Amino acid sequence: MSAHDQLLVVIDPVARRSDGESVRIAKDVLCAGADAKICLPDGPEEFARVLARRGSRRPVVIGDDRAMLRAVAHLHRFRELADGALSVVPVGPRGAVELAGSLGVPLSSVAAARAVLDGVTRRLDLLVDDSDGVVVGALRIPAAAVVPAAVPTVWDTCRSLVRTLVRPAPAIRTHRLRVEADGRLLSDVDEPVEDVTVSSRGGIAEVIVRPAGPLQPVRARATAVTVSGPSYRYRADTRVTGPVGHRTWTVRAEAWSLTVPVPVQRSAPPA
Repeated sequence: MSAHDQLLVVIDPVARRSDGESVRIAKDVLCAGADAKICLPDGPEEFARVLARRGSRRPVVIGDDRAMLRAVAHLHRFRELADGALSVVPVGPRGAVELAGSLGVPLSSVAAARAVLDGVTRRLDLLVDDSDGVVVGALRIPAAAVVPAAVPTVWDTCRSLVRTLVRPAPAIRTHRLRVEADGRLLSDVDEPVEDVTVSSRGGIAEVIVRPAGPLQPVRARATAVTVSGPSYRYRADTRVTGPVGHRTWTVRAEAWSLTVPVPVQRSAPPA
């Protein structure tokens, strides 16, 4: 068998607990179509060790977006992202697999597993920051803290309703940030902003700075983006990071590959 037919299937523990049936189906499809070694790591450290010892086998992650991002971060850290394509079978609630879906991976376990066996590789950009962190999808710096909130109780909802009735709506929170795109100043600390977003397509970062008030967003295209100022938190894909006072993100064009289904060829209409 070729190395392409030899798979290392890493099943994330969260996927095993949340949807064991989808995991079983994906595993059966993969094992029927290739020489698949199944690994069941118990946590992130064992997950990393399994990937590090994969040899010539092609890595396949069964899990949600966090599991996929963990694999990308590990392979980047050890400079192995360019060694071959990563494959993903998304398993989890719809909101936990949106990133994989946006990259072209089917959200059906059967379809995703078949794409692992018969699909093609898609080259994708990566945003890499000056602490060696990576962003696959998008980066966002909102004005308000993005720490996940606890699930509200009935009493929390009632208290919130009362506060809404007796208090005016809070003012919009803003940041005081210096934003530079390839050295071009987009916003400075004396100009409050509500939101900054960065995403990469075609080897270029798309930067949007939304000022406070009625001003129009400032847009730019660049290969490097630097944000500095008072401590801020940011969301990189699904992860919240910070606070930091300075960070630079650089585009790495086509830095990694993901297995996706073969594009459907549509026949031309008859003349």
